[in-house]
Amino acid sequence: MKATVTITSRGVVTLPAKLRQALGLKADDQLIAETTPEGLLLRPAVTLPVEIYTPEREREFDEAEAELAQLLASRPAPPARR
Repeated sequence: MKATVTITSRGVVTLPAKLRQALGLKADDQLIAETTPEGLLLRPAVTLPVEIYTPEREREFDEAEAELAQLLASRPAPPARR
């Protein structure tokens, strides 16, 4: 499928609805724009959700990390290798 699009003075490009539908693109989807020898390539960006931790959850991580450090410190050192 081909479409002619226009770049506004602000650099905005609107993809025609039929093109968005054919590609399964929705509002707020992110695209990666890159140059290729043929011109401009737009492709869907893979995004991963970011988990934001509460102060309580951060304390749990800190406590687990301290517990692990204490456990590792109490273990005897492994014999030296030759």
